Parts: sequence; C-alpha cells; structure tokens
Amino acid sequence: QVQLVESGGGLVQSGGSLRLSCTASGLKLERYVVGWFRQAPGKEREGVSYITPRDDLPYYKDSVKGRFAISRDNAKNAVYLQMNSLKPEDTGLYYCAWSLILSDRMDPSDFSSWGQGTQVTVSP
Repeated sequence: QVQLVESGGGLVQSGGSLRLSCTASGLKLERYVVGWFRQAPGKEREGVSYITPRDDLPYYKDSVKGRFAISRDNAKNAVYLQMNSLKPEDTGLYYCAWSLILSDRMDPSDFSSWGQGTQVTVSP
C-alpha cells in the first residue's frame, strides 16, 4: 500500500521559515514527479512546486519563486519543501503527492496518494 506522509508545518510569523517533509512507503519517490500542493480555507487546492524524476528539476508557482525550494533525499525516500520569507497568503494545508505526468498545470487529478497534509499558518 502506497502512503505519503507530510510533516513540518506550524505557526510562524511573516518572514519566517518552515521546512516541510514528505516521506513515502510502498513507493520509491525518486521514480516519480512529486508535487507540493496547498489548500486555503474556501479555496481550491493549488500546485505550489514539483520536482522531476532522475534530473530533479524543480518547478515553482510564480508566487513562491525565490522563496521556496524543493529537494529530494533518495536515501530517505523523501522530498522536502524549504519555505522562506513566508507571507500570510502562504497559509494553508500543504500536501504532497506523486504523479507520472509532468506538467506545469499541476492538476491535482493527475496526482495520487494524498496524505493528511500539514498545516502552515503565517501570522501578519
């Protein structure tokens, strides 16, 4: 059974940093596109960043470019999202998921094995 687990969220002040972790069982993340998504209350889930298999090339939503960094640790079967210079609009429930499809659209329906998410709250 494939399971992804997100962790590392919390409450930070504007300008602060958090590092989210996504660990997997039953699946080698290095073989897949792994994406980070977020969902704010009353809003649709949106793609924030993904990392490609093999080349580990990153993609970032425009609003997080220069502030967020995605990375992998294949030995730990994990993907991370380093979030710096956080803003209140970054607040949301953050999820990771995997996909066989490489697309900047980051359609959530193309991704699988959603976890429970980890809450990120950025205060003004």
